Amino acid sequence: MNTIAPPPQIKKLPPGRRAFGIFLGFVGGVAGNIALGYAGFTFYTRQTKFVPYDTTHPDLQTPVFRTHNPASNPPICIDHAVKTIPLSQLKTQDQRQLTTDFCRGVWSGLGYAYQRRYLERKYRALEGRDKDLWTREELAKSEYQVGTRITDHFEVLLHDDEKVIVRCGDSPSNSDPRPSDGLFAMEVTKDDEAQTATFHLKTCFVNTTPEGKDAQPLPWNFQLAHRLYTKLWMEAATRKLLK
Repeated sequence: MNTIAPPPQIKKLPPGRRAFGIFLGFVGGVAGNIALGYAGFTFYTRQTKFVPYDTTHPDLQTPVFRTHNPASNPPICIDHAVKTIPLSQLKTQDQRQLTTDFCRGVWSGLGYAYQRRYLERKYRALEGRDKDLWTREELAKSEYQVGTRITDHFEVLLHDDEKVIVRCGDSPSNSDPRPSDGLFAMEVTKDDEAQTATFHLKTCFVNTTPEGKDAQPLPWNFQLAHRLYTKLWMEAATRKLLK
């Protein structure tokens, strides 16, 4: 006697339902990959934090900030990221060398890789750009003296033992006030008592033209994207400094 039950009958779904099922599976897969990617990025950048930074900060009253934005137009995006590392984990503890190496790491690291390649393809062949820094090798070795131009988009305005400040937002060949303008600072502060070094990335985007007097902050999604980008820059740069 044959006791084996007949195989179950598989009913075929109508084409419309099958397509909808495939679509849901695709969306679910994409959403899962995004969630995994975001979780990985969050873990990778977990040591970088943002601290309060606004127009009341003393930075905005320094000569370089006041000269750069003489009309005191309000920032349209302003933030300050920090990461603290024990001095024992760093290749050097020399203050100026740390600052220079941190700056080198920002521009030659993974965080700036895509933007560097994009700007190189678009602007390197233009007249007067031959003295800019373009390659990863140049960016990793430069001393970033005042006047150094980076990929036709940044220019060093100040370099001392604790900080490097660059102007951003447009080509350095345009020295006039700009609708897209700003300052970007890379700083290192040491705490000898705690035996730590804190790395700072400070950004202040401003419309420095007369029309920028009543400028409103950029949309939240731009602000969020910029913070994520800043965290990537910080992690890529500081990891180059570790032993």
